[in-house]
Amino acid sequence: MSVSTFGQRRARAVAFGNQPAKRVFDLLVASSALLVSAPIMVAGGLAVKLTSPGPVFYRARRAGVGGKPFDMLKLRTMVQGSDRRDMRVTSPDDARITPVGALLRKAKVDELPQFWNVLRGEMSIVGPRPEDWDIVQEHFTLEQRQVLDARPGIVSPVDLNWYPDLTYHDPPPAGVSMQSWYIERHMPLQVAEGRRYLRQQSLLLDLKVLAQTIGCILLYTFVAPAQRSVPIEGEITSPEPLQAAGLGGIR
Repeated sequence: MSVSTFGQRRARAVAFGNQPAKRVFDLLVASSALLVSAPIMVAGGLAVKLTSPGPVFYRARRAGVGGKPFDMLKLRTMVQGSDRRDMRVTSPDDARITPVGALLRKAKVDELPQFWNVLRGEMSIVGPRPEDWDIVQEHFTLEQRQVLDARPGIVSPVDLNWYPDLTYHDPPPAGVSMQSWYIERHMPLQVAEGRRYLRQQSLLLDLKVLAQTIGCILLYTFVAPAQRSVPIEGEITSPEPLQAAGLGGIR
């Protein structure tokens, strides 16, 4: 791809991210999803309340567009009071996750309240992965902060490409904490793919990411995806189209 062609594609992507079309898409999908998923959220909330002491919702502090902090809503999936600053990243077998929480996480039901964040203008349907506020403040470089130029997404290309998430495909070695491993290995890759999404974003790409994520949820809620090796930092700097693991790829 020539430099001029790549520059034109990037300009179109930036324009789409800033134009009303993306916001209208977000509002239509979020409002429809809230209506359709309301019974599921109510059932999930009741299950949380009846099986674990504490609030139904968990407010996760995340870095939003421009680096502005906001509270990302989730159904609570961990025991109350277990959210420590040095344990913000969870592993698939994290002992803090309740039995009901594990089921909610597997089917992504815990993330349904985030459609409310979309209506509030804090998130998009598709966008870079939302990052913990403290991790951004302590570990993001100036270059990595460019990913904060857009609203974070409920659906993220990096989570699609590494479904269900990077911690599943690349657990830490013995003796290394999940959070340390995440900051060293996973965070740079997530930011790189988030920045690449910002260069490529379009309504068609958002539709493909959303459709393939729904496919992943329907399939991998019942069948565990095959684990894959994760590239080291610097191996995904090419502006080639994003790839979707196991479902054909995003073109």
